[in-house]
Amino acid sequence: MLKIQNLSLPLEYGSGELRRKAAKVLGLDPASLGAVRLLKQSVDARKKDQVRYICTLGVEVEDEKALLSRRHDPSVSLYTHEAYAFPAVCRRSSLPPVVVGMGPAGLFAALFLARSGIPSIVLERGRDVDERAGDVEHFWKTGQLSNTSNVQFGEGGAGTFSDGKLNTGTHDRRITAVLEEFVRHGAPEDILWQQKPHVGTDLLRGVVKSIRQELIALGCDVRFEHQLAGLHSQDGRLTGITVMTETGPYELPCDALILAPGHSARDTFRMLAGSGVPMEAKSFAIGCRIEHPQALISQAQYGPAWEKLPPADYKLSCHLSNGRSAFTFCVCPGGQVVAAASGYGQVVTNGMSLRARGGGNINGGFLVGVSPADFGPGVLDGVAFQEKWERAAWDLGGSSFHAPAQTVGDFLAGRASTALTGVRPTYRPGVTPASLEDCLPTYVTETLRGALPLFDRKLHGFADGGALLTGVETRSSSPVRILRDEGFQSALRGLYPCGEGAGYAGGITSAAVDGIRVAEAVAGG
Repeated sequence: MLKIQNLSLPLEYGSGELRRKAAKVLGLDPASLGAVRLLKQSVDARKKDQVRYICTLGVEVEDEKALLSRRHDPSVSLYTHEAYAFPAVCRRSSLPPVVVGMGPAGLFAALFLARSGIPSIVLERGRDVDERAGDVEHFWKTGQLSNTSNVQFGEGGAGTFSDGKLNTGTHDRRITAVLEEFVRHGAPEDILWQQKPHVGTDLLRGVVKSIRQELIALGCDVRFEHQLAGLHSQDGRLTGITVMTETGPYELPCDALILAPGHSARDTFRMLAGSGVPMEAKSFAIGCRIEHPQALISQAQYGPAWEKLPPADYKLSCHLSNGRSAFTFCVCPGGQVVAAASGYGQVVTNGMSLRARGGGNINGGFLVGVSPADFGPGVLDGVAFQEKWERAAWDLGGSSFHAPAQTVGDFLAGRASTALTGVRPTYRPGVTPASLEDCLPTYVTETLRGALPLFDRKLHGFADGGALLTGVETRSSSPVRILRDEGFQSALRGLYPCGEGAGYAGGITSAAVDGIRVAEAVAGG
């Protein structure tokens, strides 16, 4: 197969146009081509009156090498799809590995181990995705929260209630394998070629459930509402764990524990620190969610062609003279701002959208990076810092799960909002007009205020006075890193920290890739 890059195509192109364009580049008759496959597609909106798709195609032709030698076109090259292969299994222990956490890291670790003939015991502190979805919806409607089944905890992890983005800034040969597994378990095939693939929370729940069903079919023992509560070791090696359930604790022999706890497992972080597992505080980011009308952003991004294209997103960043950086994160076109707390006394926001991205608003994290220099060098100082500002937001919202909200106009003017007359908030259970100055550090609000006009120059309308800020967002990534060596093990041998919560990933795809890498290490041991 040949790969043809940088093909410019109209927004209304069809499969016949792909074939004709490919044939023209190759100097062949369209009828002589074999299969023509879309490998990558992005939008080129640099000229707002000439928005186009830029595509990469895979094309089957006869005698590829001879054709390449004649054409000498830098946009054409040989293409070979290199399928991922799990390495040879060397593990000899009679004990099954234990996987803690059913987010993408834990699910993919368990899946690839089971496929290689090593079924695991899989522990998840929350409930299965169907029950969890009901618990979350009940929370959003009533403000009544389950501490173990919520946006953070349960089958699928925190990413289940998100936009379901699968793009990643990392480069790894396992990424294609992850995307192919998502498709195999029910995700749409376009995630294989979209530049910014996303599944949507509605479809992602079915994908997660399908993976769990395969795990069970392969012999895995999946246990919901079973939480890791303690570690047991001898001579620096893991020998077992304590698991807590509704009916009490039990002991489980274990010599290989894949720990994929998620970034909100604060009680687990405290247990690990108390057990002497080497950890360190790490940088993360805090801020709020910013919400605009989707039409405003789509028009700013695409110009007159905006209605012919899917809802637009954005990615913005800047570095200010105060030495701080602001950036947007986890943008959810056509989505909603969601309550993402995992305990009472906290207000935490995140973003979520369905596959169709059909809502009237777009929201994104509007964040400022913070580091141990801001909150202290102690292993759990970042956790305490998050909790401080979540409690402040709880108080400001009315000592409930109502979130404090402020219009951009009021925020820029330095006054508290008393009414929200612009963008209609999507956050449930509800919002309280307020000043975000009272639930974020001063250096964060100053940095966000400085970033707004800079972002508006890049994306007209971003600093519109009617846009809405909803606080607080504190859980963009884990506040700790559970240290591991090049073999993916902790100094406590047999413990394999994994995924975003352990400090080694930054989204669904990168977490799943890390799960596969750790599974390889366990299988090789």
